[in-house]
Amino acid sequence: MDGPTLHIVVPVYNEGANFRAFHQSVKDHVRTPHQMIVVYDFEEDDTLPVVRELQRTDTTLIAVKNPERGVLGALKTGLRYPKEGAILVSMADLSDDHAKADEMFEHYQKGCDVVAASRYMRGGSQVGGPLLKRTLSRIAGVTLYWLGGLPTHDATNNYKLYSANLIRQVDIESRGGFEVALELTVKAHQLGLRIGEVPARWTDRVAGESRFQLGKWLPRYLRWYVSLILFRFKRRGSHA
Repeated sequence: MDGPTLHIVVPVYNEGANFRAFHQSVKDHVRTPHQMIVVYDFEEDDTLPVVRELQRTDTTLIAVKNPERGVLGALKTGLRYPKEGAILVSMADLSDDHAKADEMFEHYQKGCDVVAASRYMRGGSQVGGPLLKRTLSRIAGVTLYWLGGLPTHDATNNYKLYSANLIRQVDIESRGGFEVALELTVKAHQLGLRIGEVPARWTDRVAGESRFQLGKWLPRYLRWYVSLILFRFKRRGSHA
């Protein structure tokens, strides 16, 4: 595929029950020429037989083994796999709004290095999910927008598009996994890169088991939350 390409990174862990429908959702909604990169941990993952069957008719679908175990390694592997273009991270649990992918890519073409699918801006919504997780996520998004000056209302959502340019510029320091989305968004802002957002609908998974553990990952999110707030106030102080 010539020119800027959309690379859709899909970290999986036993998503066999969801992946066929996920793949169909992407094909139904994403008109931008794209490549789908499925990152898996182990050969026994029940997603792989479905992926290999679909590969018979879809030459844009590839599977890449995670050299590490866990979601952090899968995300890092997927993000670093493309050398150019735009990288869209989407979970295989059918929670993400693929109808927004083309609009997100358009923002990238206009110069954005991060584009967030936002649940919390006007027109966005969230269906299902644990109440505590939803509440904390909304509070983080709103306060980082108003207090941190971040140009998105949904900094913690993992359904984001990144430029390969951004990924080349930063070292990923996250140690848990899903907080990578917040880290990359904060670092893009600190580098002075453009961040955009589009309103999107998020729907909780209906099959399989989530690997998100709020108690385990909350301190890791707080690291980047505090980093951005301090950055904002230091920058204000330097301009005083």
